[in-house]
Amino acid sequence: MGFFFIMELKLSKPLCVFDLETTGLQIVTDRIIQIGIVKILPDGKTENYNSLVNPEIKISEESILIHGISNEEVKNKPLFKDLAPDIIKFIGDADLAGYNSNKFDIPLLAEELIRTGIDFNLSNRHFVDVQNIFHKMEQRTLVAAYQFYCSKSVTDAHDALYDSKITLEVLKAQLSKYEDLDSDIASLAEFSRMGELKTYDFAGRLAQNNSGQIVYNFGKHKGKTISAIMKEEPGYHGWMLNADFPLYTKQCLKKEVNRIKEEKKKKKEMDLDQKLNLLQKKFNKK
Repeated sequence: MGFFFIMELKLSKPLCVFDLETTGLQIVTDRIIQIGIVKILPDGKTENYNSLVNPEIKISEESILIHGISNEEVKNKPLFKDLAPDIIKFIGDADLAGYNSNKFDIPLLAEELIRTGIDFNLSNRHFVDVQNIFHKMEQRTLVAAYQFYCSKSVTDAHDALYDSKITLEVLKAQLSKYEDLDSDIASLAEFSRMGELKTYDFAGRLAQNNSGQIVYNFGKHKGKTISAIMKEEPGYHGWMLNADFPLYTKQCLKKEVNRIKEEKKKKKEMDLDQKLNLLQKKFNKK
């Protein structure tokens, strides 16, 4: 599979196709109970990572019915904070891909990583969402996608590693089916992005406009820059930082607010220097 796949997918660095099984569907409050990763190297070789996780909270009955992982099954498994260093090492600088990953798996993984306190840079990566490619092309679910593209039936749905593997198969088949679908990761990431604006925080609460400025992407200030709202409604970003938003969204907002404040500080210092220079020149003339 490795050689055939690499002929269809242009890789300049590793790509990690991953899937999470979780206690529920809430990015802020739910936790990972299984993570499965298929890592594809530029030479076509693949490596797997798979682990159950003790979420430290109860798995909802609705979720157990979907993935079949019980509270008993994970109670003696490692905590995510103990697995995090190995997960980070395994992923390395790889780009990330998954099924509905831009809306769920990546934001939830970011939340878990932030909770550990370990610094893991999620910027400067491409994020390929196979579901978005599928929805743009065919409008189907993952089970239907596997049947449609690969002519196979799902036999072990909602096992994280299994789902990662079939997601990889679907991506490979999509590249074979659609000749106009560019096979390099940057193009796939752009194509699999939903919406006109590029999301800045995974959860889609912040985005980047065509000028590269960070804007709010929801609510009454949708489309307005962070900088503009800091002048118009100074307390708005403070409300977001204290409200029930994903930790990664808050981290991104803090970063942008601090950048804007630093930029304003430098401008003030420059303005003061210019005024002092003008006064000095005026004094010297006398």
